[in-house]
Amino acid sequence: MIIVGLTGGIGSGKTTVAKQFESLGVPVYIADEEAKKLMNRSKVIKRKLIQLFGAQAYTDDKLNRPFIADIIFNDKSYLQKMNAIVHPRVARHFEKWALKQDAPYVIKEVAILFENGGYKQCDFVITVTAPKKVRVERLLKRDNTTKEKIEAIMKHQWPDDEKVKLSDFVVENIGLQATLNQVHSIHKKLLKKCA
Repeated sequence: MIIVGLTGGIGSGKTTVAKQFESLGVPVYIADEEAKKLMNRSKVIKRKLIQLFGAQAYTDDKLNRPFIADIIFNDKSYLQKMNAIVHPRVARHFEKWALKQDAPYVIKEVAILFENGGYKQCDFVITVTAPKKVRVERLLKRDNTTKEKIEAIMKHQWPDDEKVKLSDFVVENIGLQATLNQVHSIHKKLLKKCA
């Protein structure tokens, strides 16, 4: 099974690109979504997160995201500790999922694919880029957030030029049709490489 990593900075349009690959019949694993599900489902993760953050980590048996986000925002070491609990289990979950797929290749969409070293487990990597101004505008519309919060998140992600250097393919996501054309082209190239 060929594993293609899909990444890009916040607001670059990873989800849009992932959906376009899905529409071509490519199985797509969205790591952030699966991590959220596992944090609510897995008894082991729940127990460890409660040990790390305290009883308030969960309310009504659901992860208390605002509470945890506050702690992480003020002390980054908690993010590393939480990732050390969650990421290995997401990785195992992905491996089991990938084995069940019947396709020449699968896509694993991970926001911090380079930052967490996950790109080393991929056969190919696609990075989605967009100008910073465009990304900020998208996020202000989408997330009901502030420029300061967006800047803080961007600071913790690798800059695009560093990601691009280590990528096999780059999708510049500015206009929908142009993005779709790039996805089709990459899909054809990947199918050739899988053959």
